[in-house]
Amino acid sequence: MKPSAPLKKDTVVRLLLAGEMGPGKVLQDEPMAKHTSFRVGGTADWMLRAEDADSLIKAVYVARRTNLPYRIIGAGSNILVSDKGIRGVVVWNKADHYELIEHARGFVLLAETGVMLPKLAGELAKKGAAGMEWGVGIPGTIGGAVVQNAGAWGQEMKDRLLSMEYIMPANDIVKTAPASMLGLRYRGSNILDVQPEQRPIIVRAWIRLDREEPEVVVARTAEYVAERTASQPRSPSGGSTFRNPPDDYAGRLLEEAGLKGHRIGNAHFSEKHANFIVNDGNASAWDIQELMDLGQATVLEKFGIHLEPEIELVGDWEPDQPEDEGNDSDEGSSNA
Repeated sequence: MKPSAPLKKDTVVRLLLAGEMGPGKVLQDEPMAKHTSFRVGGTADWMLRAEDADSLIKAVYVARRTNLPYRIIGAGSNILVSDKGIRGVVVWNKADHYELIEHARGFVLLAETGVMLPKLAGELAKKGAAGMEWGVGIPGTIGGAVVQNAGAWGQEMKDRLLSMEYIMPANDIVKTAPASMLGLRYRGSNILDVQPEQRPIIVRAWIRLDREEPEVVVARTAEYVAERTASQPRSPSGGSTFRNPPDDYAGRLLEEAGLKGHRIGNAHFSEKHANFIVNDGNASAWDIQELMDLGQATVLEKFGIHLEPEIELVGDWEPDQPEDEGNDSDEGSSNA
């Protein structure tokens, strides 16, 4: 009997992922433009869809078993995926269950980290649970909000976060840590200080909320929506491009530097708010990355201020190696 041919690595990975995750939860060569708010990015080799906290933990475990690099994404905002895509496994966190626990002085929210902020803010407002209204215009998840200490209108996640449940990349043991251990700061945390493959994976967050009359919370939420609609672009973007420097605003500096409306390829600094780079419909990740570089260089030259990106570059950003044209070697040449 003829021996079977060895399975190709892609086949082995597919069998492993599909066997562990179940039908419909594994995608191969998935376009990341479908999963990022910029609507750009090449393909991910593999994508695992996690729809609750348990499947998120399982997806991380399965991704580890492939011995391939892996990365977790939520709403895909605040990231810019390379046109070359992402090598390895992307775990798509769609875990969006939450529980609102009422007590004498207000509420405690227990939320999985794939919950979208706008949807959550709107639903909490109708129940008179106040404190997360600022999230109504932020196209991100609870997980991203914790890691980046997201906020708006003078409020931040650190004002409300009580604790988080998490696992480490090396094992599947769920641990709990108080918010004080995260080192939450303006648009940052201790989690962002380590390499992505070494970061803890947040599974759930415990959040403190106040009790108010539902109509009051709903009205405040509507005001935030109106203000954001009036001041920020609606075209695809990654959110704020740069963090505000101390005592100033990145948008003001970019506008004063003459970059408002400046275009590279099919992307430009928004005319509505210069700290937003928008995709006109057919932009490449390189268009956006070049605008980011230009913004940093121009503001540094004109004002001596280094703008820190709020957008994280994800995927394969290594420049292509030039092809060897064979003109620099005498090997095999003829001098006839």
